Amino acid sequence: MPDTLDFEEPLLELETRIAELQALDDPAQREEIGKLEERLQRLRQKVFSSLTAWQTTQVARHPRRPHTRDFCKLLFEDFIELHGDRLFGDDPAIVAGLARFENQSVVVIGHQKGRETREKISRNFGMPHPEGYRKALRLMQLAEKFRKPIITFIDTPGAYPGIAAEERGQAEAIARNLREMSALRVPVVAVVTGEGGSGGALAIGVGNRVLMLRYAVYSVISPEGCAAILWGDAAKASEAAEIMKITATDLQRLGVIDEVVPEPAGGAHRDWDVTALNLKAVLADHLRALRGKTEAALVNERYERFRRIGAFEEEFRPSA
Repeated sequence: MPDTLDFEEPLLELETRIAELQALDDPAQREEIGKLEERLQRLRQKVFSSLTAWQTTQVARHPRRPHTRDFCKLLFEDFIELHGDRLFGDDPAIVAGLARFENQSVVVIGHQKGRETREKISRNFGMPHPEGYRKALRLMQLAEKFRKPIITFIDTPGAYPGIAAEERGQAEAIARNLREMSALRVPVVAVVTGEGGSGGALAIGVGNRVLMLRYAVYSVISPEGCAAILWGDAAKASEAAEIMKITATDLQRLGVIDEVVPEPAGGAHRDWDVTALNLKAVLADHLRALRGKTEAALVNERYERFRRIGAFEEEFRPSA
């Protein structure tokens, strides 16, 4: 498989051997192929059940991981994309539109990194400009007007830090989204599908429920950025990743996210269909639970949810 990660090398050797035997189309090799496939399945389960935080980050960034447009095809019906922020222009790094999910009309918003080189450049590698966040807000306000639930997909290294973005008010656009999302009177479910980076992720992540795929990551800064700040050496990213607690299991334990969505052995990039089925079931459960809540309850619940994050107790110890 192209784009094999370094810790997947033992898996690649078995996959190559299986492919070679299958190419022979020899009935006598079927038993051997079956044994190798069982061995591959066990080894893949073993490798992916004990990934480090840095290895999980590599999986979250995998170029073949499903993106927002892929999930739109796999999860929704009748998706219609809407463009533009009605202020400056359209930002391809944010995909947004109307769709149907489980026979219910919803608004879908998500980051789009791009697949091939030309598309990656066109979509700015999933790093939105201010007009992307303003487009997202426009769709959220449309959802509130027509009382439609909102589903967001988070997968970005962060908001674009370039001069043009700053000139057009990047910080203001993100801050406005945080404020407006916190007061939305409709259900909001955010899903971290890959790389959830900083305010660029949080700008569409203020949800009543926040979910994460098993091998996604979510953090205030990239491991490389953290390592560069703490030790002046980005090469210590693997050490920073462990300290930062950026994996789905860590964040669920800390109360930052609500549920971890299982991925197939080997990661979402290995099997989009299974990943989508797992996510669909979890999404349906959470939307069903939110459907009966009043507008006031939705707002208050969202407020309290984010106020709890990072809470701590301070103990006063008088000096001797």
